[in-house]
Amino acid sequence: MPLSFCGNENDSAAYKVDQGVLNNGCFVDALNVVPHVFLFLITFPILFIGWGSQSEKVHIHHNTWLHFPGHNVRWILTFMLLFVLVCEISEGILSDGLTNSRHLHLYMPAGMAFLATITSVIYYHHIETSNFPKLLIALLIYWTLAFITKTIKFVKFYNHKIGLSQLRFCITGLLVILYGLLLTVEINVIRVRRYMFFKSPREMKPPEDLQDLGVHFLQPFVNLLSKGTYWWMNTFIKTAHKKPIDMNVIGKLPITMRAWTNYLRLRAVFEAQKGKGSKYAQGPRAIWCALCHAFGRRLILSSTFRILADILGFAGPLCIYGIVNHLANENGIFQPKVSNT
Repeated sequence: MPLSFCGNENDSAAYKVDQGVLNNGCFVDALNVVPHVFLFLITFPILFIGWGSQSEKVHIHHNTWLHFPGHNVRWILTFMLLFVLVCEISEGILSDGLTNSRHLHLYMPAGMAFLATITSVIYYHHIETSNFPKLLIALLIYWTLAFITKTIKFVKFYNHKIGLSQLRFCITGLLVILYGLLLTVEINVIRVRRYMFFKSPREMKPPEDLQDLGVHFLQPFVNLLSKGTYWWMNTFIKTAHKKPIDMNVIGKLPITMRAWTNYLRLRAVFEAQKGKGSKYAQGPRAIWCALCHAFGRRLILSSTFRILADILGFAGPLCIYGIVNHLANENGIFQPKVSNT
């Protein structure tokens, strides 16, 4: 079957624009390719050619620098965007299977968007590493173009009576929301860092712990993906496989994670409660109140993750039970009833 971007049924009727360019679905899909091509053309020379000269200015021994505003939100939105794009690619491939000829416009723009999203987060990571926010202007333009083109496609779906009953309509709506949120994050970086449109940009220095060559525990400073997978510990694990490790290899903890720092923080909160004359100024309740005020956010977060981990521990057995039950029903295997007594 010959390949064609818009298909070749009805003597290439898909290429006709008698009713307007934007009313032709294939040309709207072609328009959605433009932002991704723009990102590839802008970022690839910087990532593979011009990055060496910029990285020489970074006098730091670690592979991370600092986090721009909205760092975690950007990574979470990127993961969600990748998932939705995979759904769009799958939907396009399934729809293409129902046509007489190949319609690349059904899944090719989504595939390029998937690659462009991965490129954008790699590009963003390198900009954070070098602390050179002016290069984020490329991502600002990209999110703007992607948001506009997806909005055009969403509006055209609505005009042609394609509603919530169609999967592609829902996916396009989700993409418009995600691109809009990523554009908002990018604008917020400009607002906080003031690296453009402002006369006095706001300089940010890397944490002091990263300047200490003895600090090897980088969990608070790496990106969200590395935090979740502990990718930054690969070097440490490889070293432990080759030879016995000692304290020099383990290194020191960051200042904010040392026992003395946490003790001073807890003591300051405790003394502040005593100074206010709280009714819980003494006794066990005073300690609990001080702990909640000093470390309440971390305690809630760690407790939430612990509960989620315990709940997800049941996912494996339930999945196995579902698979075995499905196979048993298909094969007609008798399953004895399990009594509750």
